[in-house]
Amino acid sequence: MDDKRKYLKLLSEKYPTVRSLSREIINLTAILNLPKGTEHFMSDIHGEYEAFCHILNNCSGVVREKTDMLYRDTLSHEERKSICTLIYYPKEKLNIIRKQKNNTPEWYGDTINRMIVIARTLSSKYTRSKVRKAMPEDYSYIIDELLHAQKDEDDNQIRYHQKILETIIAIDPDDFIIALAGLIKRLAVDHIHIVGDIFDRGKSADKVVDLLMRYHSLDIEWGNHDILWMGAACGSKACIANVVRNSIKYNTMQTLENGYGISLRKLTLFAEKTYKSKKPMEAALKAISVIQFKLEGQVITRNPDYEMDDRLLLGKIKDGSVEIDGVLYKLNDNEFPTVDKNTPYELNKEESAVIDDLKAMFLNSTRLKKHISFLYEKGGMYKEYNGNLLYHGCVPLREDGSLDDVEFFGRKYRGKSFFDIADKRARRAFLDRDKNMENIDFMWYLWCGKKSPLCGRNIKTFERAYISDKKAWHEEKNPYYKFYETKETCEMILSEFGLPVSTAHIINGHTPVRTVKGELPIRAGGKLLVIDGGFCEAYHDKTGIAGYTLIYNSHGLRLKAHHPFESVSEALKADKDIHSDSEIVETERHRIMVEDTDIGEKIQSEIDDLYALLEMYKNGE
Repeated sequence: MDDKRKYLKLLSEKYPTVRSLSREIINLTAILNLPKGTEHFMSDIHGEYEAFCHILNNCSGVVREKTDMLYRDTLSHEERKSICTLIYYPKEKLNIIRKQKNNTPEWYGDTINRMIVIARTLSSKYTRSKVRKAMPEDYSYIIDELLHAQKDEDDNQIRYHQKILETIIAIDPDDFIIALAGLIKRLAVDHIHIVGDIFDRGKSADKVVDLLMRYHSLDIEWGNHDILWMGAACGSKACIANVVRNSIKYNTMQTLENGYGISLRKLTLFAEKTYKSKKPMEAALKAISVIQFKLEGQVITRNPDYEMDDRLLLGKIKDGSVEIDGVLYKLNDNEFPTVDKNTPYELNKEESAVIDDLKAMFLNSTRLKKHISFLYEKGGMYKEYNGNLLYHGCVPLREDGSLDDVEFFGRKYRGKSFFDIADKRARRAFLDRDKNMENIDFMWYLWCGKKSPLCGRNIKTFERAYISDKKAWHEEKNPYYKFYETKETCEMILSEFGLPVSTAHIINGHTPVRTVKGELPIRAGGKLLVIDGGFCEAYHDKTGIAGYTLIYNSHGLRLKAHHPFESVSEALKADKDIHSDSEIVETERHRIMVEDTDIGEKIQSEIDDLYALLEMYKNGE
């Protein structure tokens, strides 16, 4: 009770009178009775900047839906498309309109009025104070006036607001439209969740992170490709080799070289000298692959608890073949001049120099450190948010579907406790950068380990690189991917994480939904939703679409299936949007209000404290 009284005494300094206290109680109680803000879930962006930027700009179609709802009967389809493109890309669209000489005072007046109506509609679920805070500072007063215009008996307000518009159009209408477009997008989505895998595959992961760093409210659930880059930034040589190999294989070196200032020159010079029979980039890929397999062999040897000895394949090469699980497979490439059969996982002097050079650049890249710090600040292994459980990969299970035990750092973990220790160790790896080898190695395990909750399969990189027989390529998945189709398994996982089984959902990324093969993103009777974004162009043939995003608003959950995005230039030229199909996952019988959310729970706690302080005031305490 003493601690409570001390807290209330501190609170009284902020609210020194009954009047100020009453005003805050009234304000907070009113907020509880507003509709919950819209949450937007996205996953597996994989460096596809333009597609991601467009989905972010159109808020998974929310902006277009509101525009159609408001203007279906008064504007043509082409006119509605044009105003949406203006909201998505205001600067670029305004340039086109100016070149076409369509930027007349009448056009500006009609456009600003229509955008004000869209903004007003989207702002209805927020307090006026929150909307004002979301406005660009230079225009906050003007926009606030226009949003809350009211008709009066003598039309004084109408004349007042008309004069505001005329002045805007005369002075700088473009800048005002840009500000208004930003506000509309800000109001359309209150919070976004990135359920893993920002990096790799696409060419502009660094630009994606820059975009996220400017976003008003978000969280990130780390994916295996994110943790790989995080491990590289922590100084893990095995992670660094994997990052470089992926960059060369998928031709995304510009992220490394232009984005983060990491040069591959020393690697390419060594590769050209060592693998003379290959083209330059083929030689570089071969060189970094061999370095990677050697470094991974060292990590596996240092950490027997990883139970990954089956990955030690360099030492099993003999006469152009390799033995895997008792089967002899012929290699399609038998050029391994740097591999000593007696010490197959030892780097030679030149390989050591190459990886040391790369490591120094990873550790000293200012921009990379800034981006990885952001991932740590906003991210984690999982997230519990408004009654839903978000994670990228899997919860490791046994063959019978029960939670699997894993043993690391001298202790056993399962389910939530495994996620928690993985999160803690990942953070320690960055804080101790390049000092604690146990934590640094564990970053690599989280990237590709058999029972890693971010991976969940036995990755066959060596086999896919050097064996033509695809029988050797099969990557055994964790039993999770068999059992997560069942409601019982999902309820067990939700219960393990302390979430309400009857109402909560699991939001999962990581595995592309192969729509062309009849796979569905909704699993276990709606308890689990797979939203692998499928943004990566390389996956489109496998999935048949450009992936899924999820919207959770006050009315319920809606899944959006997106068709491939052509380009920003095409969107601007022809007002083309990403075509999206919407599917209702779950509709709430009663509209979800702020009081039903995590934020509402905190606000209610504040209200309870304020009432306790009010009681003390009334009692003269």
